[in-house]
Amino acid sequence: MEEKCLCEPTEILLFPCSGGSNVGQIANQAGVILTQEGFGNLFCLAGIGGHVGGMIESTKAGKVIVAIDGCPVACAKKTLEHAGFNIDEYVQVTDLGIEKNHDFNLNPSEVKKVTDHIASRINRRKGA
Repeated sequence: MEEKCLCEPTEILLFPCSGGSNVGQIANQAGVILTQEGFGNLFCLAGIGGHVGGMIESTKAGKVIVAIDGCPVACAKKTLEHAGFNIDEYVQVTDLGIEKNHDFNLNPSEVKKVTDHIASRINRRKGA
């Protein structure tokens, strides 16, 4: 029998990239929207990279870690793994057909595409 995660949003931690490209900013915006919509809580990737004690401990208390990277450089994934965390859900914006560039006028339909994709994965995990 498959076990389902019955996690509350406070137990689902969202770690988006916020890199210097459109896809990094799309990843970050998706994390903000998912937090606002109650799918999880946005957490500080920089705090994990900086080994900030309280943030490391808070992350250890989470049940589901979601890493959202903009591109194949995979900064969010590498930062979390370097700090010793296992990633439960991983999404890379460029894998969803969004091309990386340096235009910061984000396309709302691209942000929605990423947000919907991640929300769907979280809902499947929660058994919704």
